[in-house]
Amino acid sequence: MSDPLALLPLAAAAGGGSINEIPATRLVAAGLTLLQRCAPLVRALDGRRSAILLPAGPAFLTALAASDGRGAVLINPLAAPAEIAMQLADANVGAVFTVAPLAARLPAGVPRVLLDDAPRAARYAAGGDSREVDLGSHHGLALEGAPGAEGRDEEAAIVYTSAMAGRPLGAILTHRNLLANAWSTVKAVQQSADHHVLALLPFAHLFGLTVTGIAPLLAGARVTTMDRFNPARAAELLAAGGVTEVVGVPAIFAVLLAAVERRRAGVGALRVCICGGAPLAPELQERWFDVTGVELRQGYGLTEAAPVCLFNRPDRPNARGTMGTAFPDVEVTVRAPSAGGGGATPELPRGESGEICVRGANVFRGYVSGGEAGLAVRGGWLYTGDRGAMAADGTVAFRGVLKAMFTRNGFNIYPEEIRRAVGELAGVREVVVRAVPEPTREHDIALDVRGTVTADDVRAWCESRLSGYKQPVAVVVDA
Repeated sequence: MSDPLALLPLAAAAGGGSINEIPATRLVAAGLTLLQRCAPLVRALDGRRSAILLPAGPAFLTALAASDGRGAVLINPLAAPAEIAMQLADANVGAVFTVAPLAARLPAGVPRVLLDDAPRAARYAAGGDSREVDLGSHHGLALEGAPGAEGRDEEAAIVYTSAMAGRPLGAILTHRNLLANAWSTVKAVQQSADHHVLALLPFAHLFGLTVTGIAPLLAGARVTTMDRFNPARAAELLAAGGVTEVVGVPAIFAVLLAAVERRRAGVGALRVCICGGAPLAPELQERWFDVTGVELRQGYGLTEAAPVCLFNRPDRPNARGTMGTAFPDVEVTVRAPSAGGGGATPELPRGESGEICVRGANVFRGYVSGGEAGLAVRGGWLYTGDRGAMAADGTVAFRGVLKAMFTRNGFNIYPEEIRRAVGELAGVREVVVRAVPEPTREHDIALDVRGTVTADDVRAWCESRLSGYKQPVAVVVDA
């Protein structure tokens, strides 16, 4: 019989940590109790995947536990109804864990579990059936197993990404993938039970889930989440003195720095600051250090690698302007870009620019469907579609992207996905998607449209079909 701690939520609970002061053991026990006490949910999930449409918070861990070891589709809370419907259909989802404010975005008739009152109670609704399930009167959770056990090579999470060809692909991450990367995070960051992590990213984003959720829980640390990032509130939490670690994307650190400067109250016990999701300007790193006295350390990763591959570790000098060195138990090389087919391409000499490739237990299993349009694994190496150069000391500098995408507020933007969505609007003949450099958000989105529509028509269509971070700031229509 396999070790129970080889399952992601059980391993997280066994660490002894908490989310928003609620013990992880209680959150996981609530999820398992939900399965025991709601037979319709068990039937809805039989032979199908689950989905989680939740902000970062305690209920997310309850939903992972209630997914009962099957693959859970992690849906960004900013997703539009059309995007949600596509993911549910592609992944064959039987039920969705969510909260009332987000449930309205779900397709009619899809079974849902409302976790607004978790871990005390949940409400299951499907068709005409609606029932409350008591989650608070269970007998606790006794966990036995080997700490650090290798995760099962079974589906744990599906995250939609890599829409280079116009359609997001569901990347399948196993318990092994996610636990391997979470334990690597514990090692790299030197997390322990005295850490207190301020989680500013959605758990639907693997950078948020792995680095600010699962890893701290494995180490027995405290996690404090925010439903939505509020820089003034985040600065207040830092000044209060309890937070030791904060994780975000460059856009978050830029506005958080301004909030910290306005308060003039310092950053308390803060000692680890981790940035990823988009290229980090050395100037922001310098300003952050000058104001806080704490280094802002850049890393690099991608969904298909669970996600972290490179990092500037706290036990080493911070190589500003680079993404750091290979993460523990992850191999990183720079190779000649893949031209498709065959095995691995040659590794390039130090200092030469090429495609960043990674290998390790963190590399994903594949895609739900349409994998031929996604990232390739050749000779055991995941070809990331990102360009970099490795220095003699092993640090890697970002040199741009090979795949058709850019970033906005740390989120990936795929021009072909937006072009395809806008092209479905009646009256549109042609669409050009442009990345507009923007110093705080990395890029904004501009659309040049030809057709018998108005700019307002295009904006309304985008709002109904695309996530909030994919909305254009400028629309020019030419008949």
